[in-house]
Amino acid sequence: MIRKILLTSIAASLCCAPALAQGIVRHTNPPPAIILGGVTIPPGAEILMLSGQLASPIDPAKTEGIEAYGDTKTQTISTFKKIEAALAKQGYAMSDVVKLTVFVVGDPKLGGKMDFAGFNAGYREFFGTAANPNLVARSTVQVAALAGPQFLIEIEATAAKVK
Repeated sequence: MIRKILLTSIAASLCCAPALAQGIVRHTNPPPAIILGGVTIPPGAEILMLSGQLASPIDPAKTEGIEAYGDTKTQTISTFKKIEAALAKQGYAMSDVVKLTVFVVGDPKLGGKMDFAGFNAGYREFFGTAANPNLVARSTVQVAALAGPQFLIEIEATAAKVK
């Protein structure tokens, strides 16, 4: 009798295990898409939302003008490096990023249009790579301006992981 109760208890606990055992589900888009259609984060997952990050100057002694920070691709890479460092401080990695919101200013050299190709080139160095095969859900929008006239890009990141 005790054995039957014990087996019933074990079976009940296995079939009714909490959703914590589930992982993050990345809903892919068909190729050649380089972003996800969406992400499902299970209950109990830990979520980290980073504030928008801006590029660092190429030469810390020079901080005036777009040239001091580089074109959109250069600023994208710089910004992702800052995001990578901010994630690491919290025990996360770029592979834990599930969502990006990207704000891009029109590049004067492109007649005021955003350099979407330049952003994507920088993005591809961090996502969908051998080191980090994960893609993210993403929104990319052109804005009139950012915190300073030298910035062409600002990126917010959301990371999640199941503990």
